[in-house]
Amino acid sequence: MALGVFLIWYIYNSFTPQQLAETKRYFADANYGFVLLSVILSVLSHLSRAYRWSFMLEPLGYKTKLANNFMAISVAYLMNVFIPKSGEVSRGIILDKYEGVPFQKGFGTIISERIVDLMFLLFFTALALFIEFDVLKDYVMDSIPTFVLYVFLIGVVAIMILIPLYIRFSKSNINRKLKNFVMGLKEGIFSILKMRKKGYFLFHSLVIWWLYLLSFYSALHALLDTASIPFGIVIIAFVVGSFTFAFTNSGFGTYPAAIAGILTVFGIAKTAGVAFGWILWVSNIASILLIGVLSLILLPIYNRKLNETSII
Repeated sequence: MALGVFLIWYIYNSFTPQQLAETKRYFADANYGFVLLSVILSVLSHLSRAYRWSFMLEPLGYKTKLANNFMAISVAYLMNVFIPKSGEVSRGIILDKYEGVPFQKGFGTIISERIVDLMFLLFFTALALFIEFDVLKDYVMDSIPTFVLYVFLIGVVAIMILIPLYIRFSKSNINRKLKNFVMGLKEGIFSILKMRKKGYFLFHSLVIWWLYLLSFYSALHALLDTASIPFGIVIIAFVVGSFTFAFTNSGFGTYPAAIAGILTVFGIAKTAGVAFGWILWVSNIASILLIGVLSLILLPIYNRKLNETSII
């Protein structure tokens, strides 16, 4: 959060009065019909994700309702806006409460899902690198301090070594509970290998990521300056924006800054890049807040009515 606030402060303090006026003009002149289309495509990707989740839960012996899956995912996105990575936990809790899926098993499917999503993100990253390797390499090295990359890599390696050692050798009560949790988690993660409908799962994975990309592409048409950029650069900007979610809550501050930075590399005015980044980020966060809050309200109502109907 602090990084996001700093970037917002830095960008707007670096703007001249003329640039600030120009940025405001981009907001005023934007075609918000394309922004609405972008939001709709994004919400459709969440619906596809909810449907895909059912394929992973079925091998575990659970047939969940699409509405509960969708609302659990919507609440997860809402939680991630305020507390990083808390959404995955909330999804498991909601599924446990309303569908009776044990938390560790449900959470395991979420981890497995994230692994698949990471593979798709890496595919788009490789595609972006193939298109403009030299430009992207220079941009990343200029944007992220080398020591931050080293600290991140060291932290990942340390976690990968220490956690297995603790589970293997510790005899504490906490470790016994942790082992039981890991066994359930393992079952959830490997549910993807037991699926009978692997083709449908792959299809919806493709749908989810193409909807993400189309959502981004549609939003670009909201501004004249960004409407005609080549599709190759669209993919590059999409990838750069995707990585910002790892640095601050839902990309707060970092997303507009990164989008503006990468578009500037390809000749788009920084003011247009900043305006586009904020328009896209705010519109998506607004939809996440609206649908997430509605889901929190509707979850108990929807499931209470279902229980009443089943009793009758």
